[in-house]
Amino acid sequence: MSLNTVYGLHAVKKMLQFSVEDCEQLLCLQNKNQRLQQIISLARQKDISIVYQSKDELGKLTETDKHQGCVLKVKEGHKIAVSLKELLQNVTAESLFLVLDGVQDPHNLGACLRTADAAGVVAVIVPKDRAAGMTAVVKKVAAGGAESVPLITVTNLSRSLKEMKDAGVWLVGTTGDAEKSLYDENLSGPIALVMGAEGEGIRRLTAEQCDYLVNLPMKGQVESLNVSVASGICLYEINRSRSI
Repeated sequence: MSLNTVYGLHAVKKMLQFSVEDCEQLLCLQNKNQRLQQIISLARQKDISIVYQSKDELGKLTETDKHQGCVLKVKEGHKIAVSLKELLQNVTAESLFLVLDGVQDPHNLGACLRTADAAGVVAVIVPKDRAAGMTAVVKKVAAGGAESVPLITVTNLSRSLKEMKDAGVWLVGTTGDAEKSLYDENLSGPIALVMGAEGEGIRRLTAEQCDYLVNLPMKGQVESLNVSVASGICLYEINRSRSI
């Protein structure tokens, strides 16, 4: 599967809306599906060439049968061109970041990007090593979130967290060992929510950088939640507390 493709109705639509300069060609089924027809119409408005292909041809290109009848070829190396330094120059009281410390499953990363988009996150920050990066699978699962939320890969996560603190961003780490609940902390001001890897949680050096650590209360038998689910709960609680 080529990394220079985006597939799925929502993801393709987001690309055409927000990153049309990186779009090269729309490959799609020729049918009367209303959502697909809207994308075809949008591609024509944006002067993107359209090539009709069979379901099998699209499946071979994407290596999946979940392409939903549309595949978008994008320019090599496409990404949302923005750096952490640039974002930290424009921090406001409403700024919200999501830091993923070593999340390696591309499906989880994609789900986190989708949630980040819905929650109004400025950017998702991940370390370069031992962590998932941008792939076609991530873009598909993100359902458009990968086209609207910058995924920033940093070489040294600990140093980047310090830069965020220096810019006035409060670092809220999540761990089951924390004494205080997410619901007990003041969640106002610019915040970076720090989530750990699947099963391992945030690393010691990462936890030490956090201004405070919180837990997500578990009332059932399971010990932890999927990182994308936990991220969604925490991000929406931050937004809820800010609206009071």
